[in-house]
Amino acid sequence: MVKRMFVAPDPGRARLRFAARAVLGIGLAVVVCLLAGHSLAGAVTGGLAALLALFTVADPTVRGQVVTTALLPAVGVPVLAVAAELHDVPVARDLAFLAVVGAGVYARRWGPRGHSLGVFAFMTFFVAQFLHTAPAQLPELYAAVLLSVLSAAVVRFGVWCYERRLPPAAVPAPPAWRGLARVTTRQAVQATAGAGFALVVGQLLSGQRWYWAVGATWWIFVNTASRGETLVRGFRRVLGTVIGICLGFLVAVPVDGAPVPTAVLVAVAVFGIFYTAAVSYTWMMLWVTLLAELLYGLLGVLEPGLLALRLAETGVGALGAALAVLFVLPVTTHAVTDAWIQRALRCVHACTAEAAARLAGSPTADPAPRVAELEQLLGRVRLSVAPLVHPLNPMPARKRRARRVLALLDDCAREVHGLVAVAADPEASHDARLAAACWRVEAAVEALTAGRPEPVHAPADPPSEPALAHLHGLERALADLAEPLRAPSGSRLVGA
Repeated sequence: MVKRMFVAPDPGRARLRFAARAVLGIGLAVVVCLLAGHSLAGAVTGGLAALLALFTVADPTVRGQVVTTALLPAVGVPVLAVAAELHDVPVARDLAFLAVVGAGVYARRWGPRGHSLGVFAFMTFFVAQFLHTAPAQLPELYAAVLLSVLSAAVVRFGVWCYERRLPPAAVPAPPAWRGLARVTTRQAVQATAGAGFALVVGQLLSGQRWYWAVGATWWIFVNTASRGETLVRGFRRVLGTVIGICLGFLVAVPVDGAPVPTAVLVAVAVFGIFYTAAVSYTWMMLWVTLLAELLYGLLGVLEPGLLALRLAETGVGALGAALAVLFVLPVTTHAVTDAWIQRALRCVHACTAEAAARLAGSPTADPAPRVAELEQLLGRVRLSVAPLVHPLNPMPARKRRARRVLALLDDCAREVHGLVAVAADPEASHDARLAAACWRVEAAVEALTAGRPEPVHAPADPPSEPALAHLHGLERALADLAEPLRAPSGSRLVGA
């Protein structure tokens, strides 16, 4: 885990820029709120609103990001009003919170924008519980949210919009199931059930900090699509919280809310959240926990007993998520993984066909978008297979097969990249054997994705021509995939 944080590749320094811009944007938002005369609660609300605006908005185009950012207050302000008005009506408040949980998860079916708005709605309600917001504070908090989102937008889209120089990111749509079979629908029900469990048990532990348990359940469900992914994410959240609490005893407790060192440490924690988010959920949770501890220090309520309570509430939230994914409309790891693998294999064939057409002289053939899509799909495959290759997985045979599948899919991607590079050469000539090789790739993909029993044959030794060599390498990887994908264990992957 430590190695992954410090030596993980950062192409184009994307994570570094992402984290540095977040510190700048959130710092500006807090300064603007303080200059506007807002209280500490208003500055905290504004800082968290800016954090969410910079962290959760992930539309593939800059224009889409601008629209989503502009919509955040339209979602957050009404939710903040409901949370404040119901603060002294526990039953109604709890029911409203659960409704926000379910609606926020259900909104993911509308892609990155729905996901961002759902997260912002949930966290707005959460922050109201964190600060014990009363109706009298609403005008100030409305202004803080608006000023902070605007400040974050100025930094993101004006001062430092590095995305304008990048091609639009490919965002593959989730597999299309219907009704209750859709992952978003099932997860909305699961998250609401898990949050309900966390809310009840969390209140038994603490009538003041119960919302931590609900927050843990919510964030465990973010970016997961199967019970295996959710269980692994729950484990990583608890582990990150434990490490963060230990760090808090060494850092946050001694600082005890002193303004200057706390501000410096908050900036470090924010940088850590953004820099490690794409690498390790455990590391991200470490920094989130430290940030929460520092904010409690500013509010003057940080003490060792509070840190122990946070760990207990996090455990309750993780347990709620685990029970929900195991017993409420479970979405198996096999179902999700199989769907993503099939899409990745079909994309491999599409990349091959586009590259072959390019080599044949077609002026409209362009394999680059397909290659970008393939990278996104392989990322989703790795995420869905993660529970099967986790060190705590007690089934070594399934782990070996899952790792074999990942390795062979990476081989496919490498050959596709090589083929596309050859096709980009204007002097590359078309060979009549390319059509036959592409047909064999198509047949192999069809055999693997349609579940047909016919064998997928490995090719002979590859020829010297670069394009044909890459196609033969691709054929060989597809032939080798037949064994783990057709393992006789009840699942086309590993029987998970």
